[in-house]
Amino acid sequence: MSSRYAWTVVLDPVTSAKITRYRPKNVPPAWAEVAPLVRSVVTAAVTAVPYDVERLLHVVGRLALWAEATGIDRSADAWLRNEVIDAFVLSRTGEIEASSVRTYRTWLLRVRDALAWSERGEAPPARMHAEASPHQPYTSAELAGLRHWATHLPRQQKTDALALLGLGAGLGLMPKEVAASRGIDLRRPRRDGPLLHKGVERLVPLVARAAWDTVLGELAERAGGGYLFRPQRTVEYAKNLIGSWSLLHRPPQDLPAVSVGRLRATWVVELMRAHIDHHLIAQAAGLASAASLARWQHLVPPVDEVTAARLLRGAEER
Repeated sequence: MSSRYAWTVVLDPVTSAKITRYRPKNVPPAWAEVAPLVRSVVTAAVTAVPYDVERLLHVVGRLALWAEATGIDRSADAWLRNEVIDAFVLSRTGEIEASSVRTYRTWLLRVRDALAWSERGEAPPARMHAEASPHQPYTSAELAGLRHWATHLPRQQKTDALALLGLGAGLGLMPKEVAASRGIDLRRPRRDGPLLHKGVERLVPLVARAAWDTVLGELAERAGGGYLFRPQRTVEYAKNLIGSWSLLHRPPQDLPAVSVGRLRATWVVELMRAHIDHHLIAQAAGLASAASLARWQHLVPPVDEVTAARLLRGAEER
């Protein structure tokens, strides 16, 4: 995948395929006109901003369609002017939540920054302060408390809660991936091997964390070809599928609500704290680049001297 900007962007095959295949829901006729430029803009910016490629495509695509309908010139320069971005996000007021309006504006401004540097053939400058994560990970005590609470729920509620916790904190899945996961997606290459999720696109094997291996394996065996979470539903995904469940099933007051975003952040930070290569984490998370992990770096404590020495020394020769 390459963009029309001054430098060629080399993307991994999964990210490139997502950009190429992206279509908005209920595709309007104008999409055919703006789609090539939307893909070009996202291709040029995706490795320089800490956002999932699908969400970036959604926001830039919405801006492009609005600009086309408004009569604004069909160019990235015109779309990403301050006054155009502000007019676009204000037009969304009433249709989406106020927090989403602010998010749209922030994302589009970051895209504009990335394109400004790509025009000059340079990478965007490193930020002195990482952007705060939109989802803070759970503490170890909070996650343990949620797991204990889940195991004491009745029947299907217990299954749904453990599926959310395991798919989020054990595999780092995004909400749509959690919703789409079926029992047959979780497999072991051999009887005593690790549990792999084969139902999502990743560049590396997506392996369940050891702490969640057994419970996810049991849930998968029980679900078979059905969904792991809310198997009685008739649609694969709805916007409030997970949120409505979390509202109806709230843990005791001393525990936070169940959030897939927070569970995924917990998974990411746990891997970062284990000093796993950031590029590998990004690939396992389905992110375009390791730059997306910067928003969580402030949550990873520096290594102590003993650990630093062990890591830098490496294994002994035999």
